[in-house]
Amino acid sequence: MKAARSARGNQVALEVVTALLFLLFILPLLLIIINSAKSSFAITAYPLALPKDWLQIFRNMQTIWTSPDVAYPSSFLSSIIITVLSVAALDILCSQAAWALVRARRRVSQLIFLMFVGAMVIPFQIIMFPLLSWFRLITAATGIELLRTYLGMIFAYIGFGLSLTIFLFHGFIKGIPYELEEAATIDGCSRFQVFYRIVFPLLSPIHATVVVLNGMWIWNDYLLPLLVLGKGNPVQTIPLAVANFAGAFVKQWDLILTAIVMAIIPIIALFLAAQRFIIKGIVAGSIK
Repeated sequence: MKAARSARGNQVALEVVTALLFLLFILPLLLIIINSAKSSFAITAYPLALPKDWLQIFRNMQTIWTSPDVAYPSSFLSSIIITVLSVAALDILCSQAAWALVRARRRVSQLIFLMFVGAMVIPFQIIMFPLLSWFRLITAATGIELLRTYLGMIFAYIGFGLSLTIFLFHGFIKGIPYELEEAATIDGCSRFQVFYRIVFPLLSPIHATVVVLNGMWIWNDYLLPLLVLGKGNPVQTIPLAVANFAGAFVKQWDLILTAIVMAIIPIIALFLAAQRFIIKGIVAGSIK
């Protein structure tokens, strides 16, 4: 009886802590949404009060979308191009690489995998300036422009995202029975067909996990686009556009907060659409 009461008390305590953590993390988002439907004066004077006219946020969105000082539509399109192509390349390349490392079963494959895992602990700040130097050297040697272009951004995101993505795929693929691949080989499938007809469809949970995690990271990233694209470049991402908007309208907090809301809506929609796969993919990859 005492054990049951103790377990119940622990469960209630965990639920209370969970609720407090939820409020802690959701409060900044709620404040941004609430204040984006106010005037700049109301934001500074009554930041916690509810707006009188919720439709103001849609008028602010129209103002931002048509503002020539920010070029928000082109920045939105650039973010979509960079995010979609980078995530797609990471998903395809890393799933193939992880499958090859799992099925090779050689010491060299284990060493390569450990090198990818070890690269996860290298801080980005250590290599961000060497990265720019490498991009300049590659441009000088090949004539392929990597700085201030889509290609450079996608190439950089593929390089920085390889380690974590291969790690996630590697753990999940180890749980797929090898007998399935042997049966497909006996039926006449090539290695390419075995992967894309048998293995690749079975990776659906981890595909969703990889797409959401990498999509959130790439869409919200600010420092790497700032270094590679710079300011005053026609190719701008959403975080850079929001920063430029804050500089152009430093006192118009209603427009600044609305621009932030517009930036987070797509990634929240992606997360809500695939959230049920995220934990499933990570947990399955960690225990198999």
